[in-house]
Amino acid sequence: MTDVQQVTIGLGALRAAPAGLPDPSIAPPVIAEPGDPFGAVRVIDLLARMERGSPARLADIVDRLNATYLDWLFTVPVVAAVIVQLQSNWMADYRNSSGIVLDDGPFGATVTIEDTSRVDPWIVRQAVREAARCTERLSEFSRLDRPIAGG
Repeated sequence: MTDVQQVTIGLGALRAAPAGLPDPSIAPPVIAEPGDPFGAVRVIDLLARMERGSPARLADIVDRLNATYLDWLFTVPVVAAVIVQLQSNWMADYRNSSGIVLDDGPFGATVTIEDTSRVDPWIVRQAVREAARCTERLSEFSRLDRPIAGG
């Protein structure tokens, strides 16, 4: 006669991890792409923190993003795409092009953000919009059908 253990539904409490078990939160690197809200929200966050009224090289913005987000890879075209979209949004909201100015400087492309009180609330709204797009994408992902076991 053998003892048969009953199977229950659900895992229940987990035991402590064995000593030396590596952290499973290792994530692959992410290459930022134009139109991706996850990259855009990071670019906008940095732009929101930059000094106003003086030009900043796009290459320097890319370098700062890559140094800040070590698991991401940003390029000048990706950052430029976010800035062009912001510039377009600014022109739609304020009917002028002075808020976000892209220019070619002697050391490469630059962006200058207007030094007025209207920039901060506006750029926060842009970041909130991109963050909402991120949440929407994550929600869509969570609703995907799960893979079928054994199939």
